[in-house]
Amino acid sequence: MVTLWNKGTSCTAEVEKFTVGKDRELDLRLASYDVKGSMAHIRMLNKAGLLPDSELQELLSALEGILGNIERGEFAIEDDVEDIHSQIELLLTRTLGETGKKIHAGRSRNDQVLTDIKLFLKDEILEIREETLALFRQLQELSDRYCDVILPGYTHFQIAMPSSFGLWFGAYAEALVNDMHALKGAYDVVNRNPLGSAAGYGNSFPLDREYTTELLGFASPDYNSVAAQLSRGKSELSTAGAIGCIALTINKLASDCCIYMCPNFGFISFPDELTTGSSIMPHKKNPDVWEIMRGECNRIMSVYNEIALLCGNLPHGYHRDSQLLKEILFPALEKMHDCLQMATYMLANVKVNGNILSNSLYENMFTVEEVNRRTLEGVPFRDAYRQVGIEVNQGKFHYGNGSVSDIRPSSLGHTHCGSLGNLCNDRIAQLMNGASSNW
Repeated sequence: MVTLWNKGTSCTAEVEKFTVGKDRELDLRLASYDVKGSMAHIRMLNKAGLLPDSELQELLSALEGILGNIERGEFAIEDDVEDIHSQIELLLTRTLGETGKKIHAGRSRNDQVLTDIKLFLKDEILEIREETLALFRQLQELSDRYCDVILPGYTHFQIAMPSSFGLWFGAYAEALVNDMHALKGAYDVVNRNPLGSAAGYGNSFPLDREYTTELLGFASPDYNSVAAQLSRGKSELSTAGAIGCIALTINKLASDCCIYMCPNFGFISFPDELTTGSSIMPHKKNPDVWEIMRGECNRIMSVYNEIALLCGNLPHGYHRDSQLLKEILFPALEKMHDCLQMATYMLANVKVNGNILSNSLYENMFTVEEVNRRTLEGVPFRDAYRQVGIEVNQGKFHYGNGSVSDIRPSSLGHTHCGSLGNLCNDRIAQLMNGASSNW
């Protein structure tokens, strides 16, 4: 097998198979980043006087050709090549001979992998940011559209107080603001350049790490070369924590949708083509999309713990255990993209029941409104509470002078910020703009 560490001996086939694992498959996602990192590295070597101009141009031209193949989907890691780094160096050597071997001077596979992963995670996080913003905008639009439609609120899964679709949709929009802060935190952790830290102890070549930082678009270097190696695992853990926050928000939204679609509730519905049926019951419209989404989000939330357990007892420096991080995090990132996109797609087609209050079952959710009304008229709160409680127990409670089906949030007197009558969606949008801008 072609490896960067070959010294004239080779491992047995069994050892190669076990240690390489899924690296060749997962490394394809890092291919373009490996090329870009190599381009920055050789430009730096040239600037430092370690690579002649003519060889720099030869290497850059060959790397641009490889990058083009990657972007066209024509690149592959050959069967007897260990990883993406070995494949690219092999291609350069085939094309340029001895010049191709000079690309690795001043770096280790350790800082090369770190650089690839950080560049990859930066792009992944930015893509997730845009998908989160799309879901946020969809939720805010629905909150504004249905701000005046009453929805029962629940505590302990018991009918509690009046809510609204505006309040419900808007709640998940604001939850995504907090998630965006977590995502920004992960981006800041990832956005530092490890290139030049080599195997973790620097290099005797006169490397210009500030220059590669500028070329690759990182905010700063990982200055301490040992700290750069310590960032392996920390970058993945921070990213996992951030997507876990988003997954928790979507998980709760999915659970709500599963419940609200149930005919016993009937609060929302979706077109037939967005639901699935039963092999035996012809009437079924199952919330399979939301159920799968709920389950996938649970799995995404578990990734943080899995990464923490993998890295938790490792001393400083590189250890091969870190290779397994890709197997844990990369599939979770794919699922995060899927869940964000699907949640936005489903909500764009949601149908809201505007006639929920025609069911007398929900009249008791206005007990607090009645207690407050009597309190404002001079009855002590505890006495008003007892009076209404007795009426409920005797089946005599009625709210207002007419049918509760005519009640709208604006008539309930909820005026404080964030309440039924004052959703503050414009302020929430400002918060999201602040959280998602200037990365």
